[in-house]
Amino acid sequence: MMSHENETDTNPENQEAPKTETDAPKADTSQIEASHKNTEEPSKSEEEPTEKKSLEEAPAEVVEEPEEIDPEQQIAELNEKMLRLAAELENTRRRAERDKSDALRYGVTGFARDMVSVGDNLTRALNAIEETDREGLSDNMVNLLEGVGATQRDLMAALQRNGVKPIAPEGEKFDPNFHEAMYEAPGTGQDNGTIIEVVEIGYMIGDRLLRAAKVGVAKDG
Repeated sequence: MMSHENETDTNPENQEAPKTETDAPKADTSQIEASHKNTEEPSKSEEEPTEKKSLEEAPAEVVEEPEEIDPEQQIAELNEKMLRLAAELENTRRRAERDKSDALRYGVTGFARDMVSVGDNLTRALNAIEETDREGLSDNMVNLLEGVGATQRDLMAALQRNGVKPIAPEGEKFDPNFHEAMYEAPGTGQDNGTIIEVVEIGYMIGDRLLRAAKVGVAKDG
């Protein structure tokens, strides 16, 4: 007969359950956290003195007190500004009036210069026929010449009404600002630089030169 002592106990209740990893003793997390906290605290304590030192070294902000304003000085400055502004406005007004006046006076400069040329042609036509040569002319030619003369006179009057005045400086001293020398004549018995002939009349418009007078000048001495 076989002995039952060596038989394996197959009863599950009598067998020990195998140990698993979950049965391993758990570490105390509170101790780990405390240890980690202890390692961090020194670094914070090291930073605190540095921050305090930087705050101590920072210069204190200086607060400037506003300067006291003298009321009388402020009033004087305002008065000066008002006077300066009034002067600028007055200068602007005068400049505008002058520009307007110049526009009215000199706005016809180009037109006046053209009309002056027309007047020159009329004068040349009249001078081409001497008074003595008109005795043998027909009545129609005489009437034509009289009409040309009347037109020339009306044109010159219209120019003068609009500020255009002729320059006929015979006998005066030559002035390069208003005269243009066409020739110089020695032995005239006149002082040197005297205008002895006006070849072409000059014109002024207002106080500006419209056209220089073309003249002959004495050159003696």
